[in-house]
Amino acid sequence: MMINNAIHQSEQHTTKVVLALAALIILLATFNNQMPVGMIGALGAMVVVGYVLNYVGDRTPIVNQFFGGGVIVVIFGSSYLFHSDIFANDISKQITTFTKSGGFLSFYVASLVTGSILGMSTETLKKAALKYIPVILGAVAVSFLFTWVIGMIVGKNFFESVMLIALPIMGGGMGAGAVPLVEIMSGNTDMSPETLMSLMVPALAIGNAIAIVVAGLLNKLGEIVPSWTGNGELIRGQEAHVEDETQTTLDIKVLGTGALLAIAMFYLGTVLSGFISMHTYALMILSIAIIKVTGLMPKVLEEAAYSWYKFVVGNLTPALLVGIGVAYTNLDQILAALTPMYFIMVFTTVIGAVVGAGIIGRLMGFYPIEAAITGGLCMANMGGTGDVAVLAASKRMQLMPFAQISSRIGGAFMLILATFVIELFM
Repeated sequence: MMINNAIHQSEQHTTKVVLALAALIILLATFNNQMPVGMIGALGAMVVVGYVLNYVGDRTPIVNQFFGGGVIVVIFGSSYLFHSDIFANDISKQITTFTKSGGFLSFYVASLVTGSILGMSTETLKKAALKYIPVILGAVAVSFLFTWVIGMIVGKNFFESVMLIALPIMGGGMGAGAVPLVEIMSGNTDMSPETLMSLMVPALAIGNAIAIVVAGLLNKLGEIVPSWTGNGELIRGQEAHVEDETQTTLDIKVLGTGALLAIAMFYLGTVLSGFISMHTYALMILSIAIIKVTGLMPKVLEEAAYSWYKFVVGNLTPALLVGIGVAYTNLDQILAALTPMYFIMVFTTVIGAVVGAGIIGRLMGFYPIEAAITGGLCMANMGGTGDVAVLAASKRMQLMPFAQISSRIGGAFMLILATFVIELFM
């Protein structure tokens, strides 16, 4: 027995040494701007940098307890590293391309949404679906109210506080939120698209950063007040799902099947978006939910999708967070807009979303912390990328389907609301 233990420890030590050497090779090549082109170069650098920064963040006192730990360090640390002179500018462009147009973000979100919906109980999905929309509306109403009141106190009118700060923050991110909002508002106001965008983007970026930090704080609050959280379960009284690791072995063929299902579901959402005027993610969510509720998917395939979801979360999350930091987080833009009053108004919007979603969620039979995270913070962040960061910081990645409902369906609702408000009051 002692000999076997010694051999096992020796193998573990050798494995760590080999992995450390592999990481060093990748870092040196990246630093010297010798990173291979395409997916292999971008993903290699993202995995190594993400793992290192995540390791540091999870072991940094205060940061790991109250500010999201590795998540916040990976996002802002990678943004600084790849947008400074430490690494060549070509590298940040390659990572940005891979994350955005290269489809890495879409691949990640499709894997999480497919696996998490098919992996949850049908009864939970039925109970939560209809009660969830009021949670989003509660988040929007209270965030607007809080921001409007603070705006009046500091001498800003409704347009300056709610329409230029609260609305874009709650609007579903950049591509599905700020960009169409600018198009809607520029056609009905005297402000140019460039001016509107310059005013909205800092609110989005700062709001996203605050949402990630608050997510970590809500996770800590759940530890202090256990009755407020289901530890990842949304419906009150629902027992937390305990995985039986002996029955969920990550078999290679099973993983391949799960990956194919995730890709197929994204294809389905894309095809449907050509006929239905809704975001691909929203249509994908609705399609998977219908398939789950109707029982059309064989149990063995549901388990394959869930196994793939676990594999992606466990191995690719730090890499994706690097992509978020490089492609979506502009530290200069955030710091330039970070005046005390601007920060207070953005902070008020995010807290209003948390309070509104938490209270309405409690009334609808949900745990307030889970409701505040999904219905509040996932409305106040930057869409799909923000959802990943918020759920990672709060350690509740299994809530991705509800986060995506907030970002996509909730974001679409905000565009309709914006059109209505502008036509009514402008």
